[in-house]
Amino acid sequence: MRLIIAEKPSLARAIADALPGKARKEDGCYRCDQGDVVSWCIGHLLEQAEPEAYDPAFKRWSHEHLPIVPDPWQWVPRKQVSKQLSVLRKLIKSADSLVHAGDPDREGQLLVDEVFAFLKVPKAKLQSTQRLLIADLNPRAVQRALNQLRSNTEFQSLSTSALARSRADWLYGINLTRAMTLQGKSVGYNGVLSIGRVQTPVLGLVVRRDDNIDAFVSKPFYEVIANLETESGEEFQARWVPSEACEPWLDEQGRNLSLPLAQNVVERISFKPAQVTRLEQKNIAQPAPLPHSLSSLQMDANRAFGMSAQQVLDVAQSLYETHKAITYPRSDSHHLPTEHHQEASALIDVIGANLNKLGHNAYSESWLRLNPSQKSKTWNDTKVGAHHAIIPTERKLSRLNPDELKVYSLVCRNYLAQFMPPWKKQDIKLEVTIENGLFRASQTDTLDPGWKALFPAGKQDKQEVQPRLPPLQQGQPLKSLQAEVAEKHTTPPKPFTEATLLAAMTGISRFVNDPTLKTVLKETDGLGTEATRAGIIELLFKRGFLKREGKSLRSTPAGKGLIHSLPESMTLPDMTAKWESLLGDMADRRAQYQDLMQPLTGELQRLCLQLRSIRPAGLAGLGSKPATFKRRRTRRTTSQKKTA
Repeated sequence: MRLIIAEKPSLARAIADALPGKARKEDGCYRCDQGDVVSWCIGHLLEQAEPEAYDPAFKRWSHEHLPIVPDPWQWVPRKQVSKQLSVLRKLIKSADSLVHAGDPDREGQLLVDEVFAFLKVPKAKLQSTQRLLIADLNPRAVQRALNQLRSNTEFQSLSTSALARSRADWLYGINLTRAMTLQGKSVGYNGVLSIGRVQTPVLGLVVRRDDNIDAFVSKPFYEVIANLETESGEEFQARWVPSEACEPWLDEQGRNLSLPLAQNVVERISFKPAQVTRLEQKNIAQPAPLPHSLSSLQMDANRAFGMSAQQVLDVAQSLYETHKAITYPRSDSHHLPTEHHQEASALIDVIGANLNKLGHNAYSESWLRLNPSQKSKTWNDTKVGAHHAIIPTERKLSRLNPDELKVYSLVCRNYLAQFMPPWKKQDIKLEVTIENGLFRASQTDTLDPGWKALFPAGKQDKQEVQPRLPPLQQGQPLKSLQAEVAEKHTTPPKPFTEATLLAAMTGISRFVNDPTLKTVLKETDGLGTEATRAGIIELLFKRGFLKREGKSLRSTPAGKGLIHSLPESMTLPDMTAKWESLLGDMADRRAQYQDLMQPLTGELQRLCLQLRSIRPAGLAGLGSKPATFKRRRTRRTTSQKKTA
């Protein structure tokens, strides 16, 4: 008997439906005609033991116990799903061979592997276990995956990486949360001060942005506008570029803060000869953005519809599991296997029929320009790992709720864009010299919108309306008319939205101080994972550290008090970014489990001692919840439960 173990019941049902013959539902499994049995986990069936499982004394929070470092580590069955674990115990024992069908990512690999380890599956049976990778729950896609089984041993490094992350997060979160909560209690803070290697730097990003906003004082700055005229009487404008001699009057962005200096330039250049000293015209064919990863989908949905990251994840999960309308949603990839391209024509037809039936006609005018034979850079086997970009499936749909349709339409849009012509535009850059002063103007003209027709213009696409440039030539003489001073004012940084915070988490290298690490991190996944980022943001709301003001995310007094009390190194992304880089190396077999765990235990000794000396006065009197803490899972523990 071959036993296939899926990550969740919905996936098990899809596998059973794709196997030959009929499948009979039994207690905790499907038994198929040809002898296969398909069973399932319900998310994680096991969880890390709590500290008191290692020593009853650890139930009381005390600095004297810290850091708590388990040896050996213990898994314990989750009470809500212990019955399914018993089912798997019996099935695994009687199975001749095993197939691992967890989700195609690090956590999905660990989720089933940890069951094998807990149930002490014999080494010989483990060595022969196969891996089933499914990213699309429709029968034809599942059948194709069943014909492409691989050895599960190929993916053990993914499991090791996920295990190291889980244990390291346990060590960091349990120990430092206890240490800081005890210090908060000493000043009257009545609540849990949760610390996490991802959540704390994320909160630090928001607090520092809010601090900059609060401390901001607007200052006037002055631009000089040259009004220019050609010999034929055509007029346009160019802006003054201050020279190095003007640096004493410029701010760090190169803006002129001196009104007298601006007025002096106006007097010098008005009604004087001018000349085009540089003219660059460049035609650009810009390709479409690639299909979505989860983070890019969350960002787009937040910008377009104001949906939270968690909402988008939940809706995408529903589209994947319930409707089978999109491929695996927790993907960090923007690329597709080249073999998928042969399905493009049929898939485009299904998308068109679905959108038409669902009443979404926003893309209909562009349909005639779609070219199914066109192959963009998204089709690249070398950039596809265990999972590929999120795309629609060939599933025919009859109904979706409004939020599902919004997210589905964004997934469809980015897929369809791969078959549209490029956005063709002409960029014009102009330099004019007047009395040895440099003035610049630029203009972008769309020659063919191409894929842009699928993307309605947002606020970020709208530019300040300026007089258009006439036809010009390098060396052409001009006349400077009366110049003018434009007074403007510096503006504070914008608060984070969920879209910009997700962008910061995925592009975390911009916020890292170490130049060497900054370079390395440009090639990594960023802060957190696709599956956990939404949950991290939601946790900060639940802990009372963040609040929403419209689309903006702002830190609360408790959030600010926590970040301002902690050592700066704990609030910056540098350390956790190093973890992510090392975990990625571990998954790619370039690093070992102990490369992360061994240095961490020494670091925890130092941090626990350092936190014990902190008195967080800024938290005095805040908080309302009792000081209890239970470690969260960072992945779904039931098929529809929100990510921790």
